[in-house]
Amino acid sequence: MDLHILEHRVRVLSLARRGLWLYTHPLLKLLFLPQRCRCKFFSLTETPEDYTVMLDEEGFKGTEWWVPGRAGWHRRRGLCASPARLCAWAAGSESRLCPRSLAELPPSEFLQVADSTWLALSVVSNGREPPGCQATGVTKIARSVIAPLAEHHVSVLMLSTYQTDFILVRERDLPVVIHTLAGEFDIYKEESGECVPVTCDDVSNGFLKPKPPASPTLHPVQSPQTRFCVLTVAPDTLPAIATMLIDVLFYSHSPPWDAATGSQDLDSITFFSFSLIDGYISIVMDAETQKRFPSDLLLTSSTGELWRMVRIGGQPLGFDECGIVAQIAEPLAAADISAYYISTFNFDHALVPEEGIAEVIQLLQQRQEGGR
Repeated sequence: MDLHILEHRVRVLSLARRGLWLYTHPLLKLLFLPQRCRCKFFSLTETPEDYTVMLDEEGFKGTEWWVPGRAGWHRRRGLCASPARLCAWAAGSESRLCPRSLAELPPSEFLQVADSTWLALSVVSNGREPPGCQATGVTKIARSVIAPLAEHHVSVLMLSTYQTDFILVRERDLPVVIHTLAGEFDIYKEESGECVPVTCDDVSNGFLKPKPPASPTLHPVQSPQTRFCVLTVAPDTLPAIATMLIDVLFYSHSPPWDAATGSQDLDSITFFSFSLIDGYISIVMDAETQKRFPSDLLLTSSTGELWRMVRIGGQPLGFDECGIVAQIAEPLAAADISAYYISTFNFDHALVPEEGIAEVIQLLQQRQEGGR
């Protein structure tokens, strides 16, 4: 198998729910007009606590809007196009707005930005990954990627989509990542659209021998009763569901949920994730929300499988902590249970097949008891 270091340099942000109003229009632009702000890696995940945004540096710069005037196009900083007008632009019927790249998203008390820049990695079978194929799941790379990186004290974030699984590592950890995984993979780095082979010698000057890792913390897990769907949609049909997406993401608010008081038998949880990466769309939503969308536009597997969530962390997790993904992925890999995995700013979330949730909870409880 090959390991690809993608060109995306990703930033991770947390947007407080009460501050959503300030960032609604920039987020709408990233959702429906990525080609205009040159963003190729964008993910927006709503949780009970906040919204997590993962986006590349081009998207992080935000947009400015150019509007027509008597003497030609003029720049307007901070111009707010209405959701209806953005939908019209996405559908190709609005010709009077032209966004171009500007400065980063405006700082405010509602926005937290993780200090590190993260690089996106992807495991590719047989040197190529057919477009549109479903994700193999984080458990399939648990032994070859997740466990070795945890052993070498490399912190990772995960973003599973309908199409593939992205492993995010901090840019400064790349030499350790390459040295750790070079024995298992042929490693390539994307440069200007080309895949260039990478060897350990290429990063030897930047390699620092990792410190022995401390014993990882085994975080509590919770399993809400909510059932989820993992879906995709063809990019050219995105305008047809734009109004519904806007309503679900920005206007269907639920009261904040205190994770510290949660239990393993939660009735429900607010969770919605939208990713648009290299032109491919992936959506995770609960089964009830799916009923609000046209069934002929949302694509899923032929079995229409439903998923249950395992939420990791009783308190917000730290970016420097290692082994969080491995805590879930390793026991699931040993039991050959597939899983999608989505990291957010404060907590991690694994989605496992609905029929296997009881076995998953038992496996994770056994691991926690064995680690005490």
